[in-house]
Amino acid sequence: MTDLTLYHNPRCSKSRSALDLLEARGLTPQVVRYLETPPSAATLRDLLAKLGIAPRALLRSGEEEYRSLGLADPTLDDDALIAAMVAHPRLIERPILVAGERAVIGRPPEAILEILP
Repeated sequence: MTDLTLYHNPRCSKSRSALDLLEARGLTPQVVRYLETPPSAATLRDLLAKLGIAPRALLRSGEEEYRSLGLADPTLDDDALIAAMVAHPRLIERPILVAGERAVIGRPPEAILEILP
């Protein structure tokens, strides 16, 4: 079976629901509490490739850091956006489930079912 990794924030209801969905299916993912152990820039690039999205699509635009750092500026390049997420992991959309070479953002939580082996 493919290893599963869940980038998880236990304070987020969507993230908790995604974990519950996995556990209800007898699956035990490796849980990464990304606010406590933020991903590196290289890890974020790998996640983005697996998700098939640009860095801007992974940003939580409702967070205070998004506004205070001026991340809505369309001239910011991918490196700047990734650096912001590394420094301020609250900016990273959640939850993210990784299954092998595929990943999905669990919004809604049921979206994670799309990539389960």
